[in-house]
Amino acid sequence: MTTWRKSSYTGAGGTDNCVELAHLADAVGIRDSKAPEIGHLSLAPSVFADLLARVKRGEVGR
Repeated sequence: MTTWRKSSYTGAGGTDNCVELAHLADAVGIRDSKAPEIGHLSLAPSVFADLLARVKRGEVGR
């Protein structure tokens, strides 16, 4: 079973718009917390690390 976790920035009620992450066999899974039934995006760990670094530098907007 895959365990999904929400961002630590999610509000106390868990109602904020956010994504959930999961460690998959050879990837990082990303899905919409409000619509998990539509599936998820799988990224190689190195690609996810690059994406996260770009978000932190402000290169990827909302």
